[in-house]
Amino acid sequence: MTVANSPPEQVATALLKQLLDRTRYLESDEILRFLTAFRDQLDGEIHQIEGFSHQRGRLLQEIPTCRDYARLGELHRLLNELEMAEFLKVHAVFTLHHNCTEYRDLLARRALKLVQDELLENGEGPPPVTFALLSTGSDGRDEQTLITDQDHLIVYGDDGGDDADVWFAHFSLLLVERLAEIGFAKCTGDMMPSNPTWRGSYQQWQRRLSSIVRYECDPEDFGKNMMSLIVLSDARYVAGDQELAGMLVETIRSVERDYFQALWGMAKAATEMRLPLGFLKRLWTEGSGEHKGEFNLKLLAWAPLIMNVRILAINQGIPATNTIRRIELLQQERSFSPSFAASLCEGYEVLTRHRILLQIRVIKGIQKESHYLNPYELATDEREKIRQALLRIEELQRTIHTNFSIV
Repeated sequence: MTVANSPPEQVATALLKQLLDRTRYLESDEILRFLTAFRDQLDGEIHQIEGFSHQRGRLLQEIPTCRDYARLGELHRLLNELEMAEFLKVHAVFTLHHNCTEYRDLLARRALKLVQDELLENGEGPPPVTFALLSTGSDGRDEQTLITDQDHLIVYGDDGGDDADVWFAHFSLLLVERLAEIGFAKCTGDMMPSNPTWRGSYQQWQRRLSSIVRYECDPEDFGKNMMSLIVLSDARYVAGDQELAGMLVETIRSVERDYFQALWGMAKAATEMRLPLGFLKRLWTEGSGEHKGEFNLKLLAWAPLIMNVRILAINQGIPATNTIRRIELLQQERSFSPSFAASLCEGYEVLTRHRILLQIRVIKGIQKESHYLNPYELATDEREKIRQALLRIEELQRTIHTNFSIV
């Protein structure tokens, strides 16, 4: 059982025991001074964390009734700053994930309502059929961090005809602009509902998915369509008609399970993702150029872990999208041993923690990019944690390579 999913009381008892073990060779008065100093330090930490929680609660309460996009953008900025401050204090990856996902869901839901109001005021009427907004990517996995972009899609009911297609085209274009105004950067890959590929009626989505897995699309678009299918694997309900969203998510899961060739293609791509391991499994870094002495933490470490865990979860019919939850469920159904599952969770935590720290450096203007890490600027033990994470990912790739008979 990891600290991330252990009962707080159990963790506190274990930590207290470790603390008391350190006092065994002290005199009584020294033990008292030691514990008193620890208590005073702990009281200060509790007070600061309570302050973060109070500020967060106050800002969250304002979102559901706010009608001004500029103010929503300000609330988004303040919440991001609060999360950054708390993370620098405690380095709690999973707390940051939860909090960022929570307030961005609230912001997206509020933007959705305000955009509907705008269209109504402009004479375009209310939504002609029920619809839902879903998120993908890190948002779909409940793994939001400090830097985000729009990874949304829209599905709507089938009985609206051409009128519904036109209404949701207008709605999606405006929604993307309004989300950008409140701090959701536009997706550089155009995975947004303003792109017709990322919106449609339920039947349109069914046909789209079927054409991808049956290889009915233009062969030149194979890589792009496969990436779309991978992205859709993490789809999660955000707002609107939850039943409709659930239908689409289940359709995505079914398509991926039923068409093994498509899943095999995803598995092959996952096992071929390069890792920054060189001679004797030492950390590899760029030998020249702008990033000499660094490696792309997102592309060469974090993404391969996410991708390979996803493939096994889909293959085993696991509905969860969150990476840690997927690992836990894969352990429960015995795809992973407890020790291997724990090492993957630890690897996810260390890689994501450094991704967030790189994001903070970008936000503070210290560096321009949030993906490249120089491992030799880290302490030796931290560098070794990253190397061990990469070794576990490599082992995971070998497992998938064998399970899918990839040659």
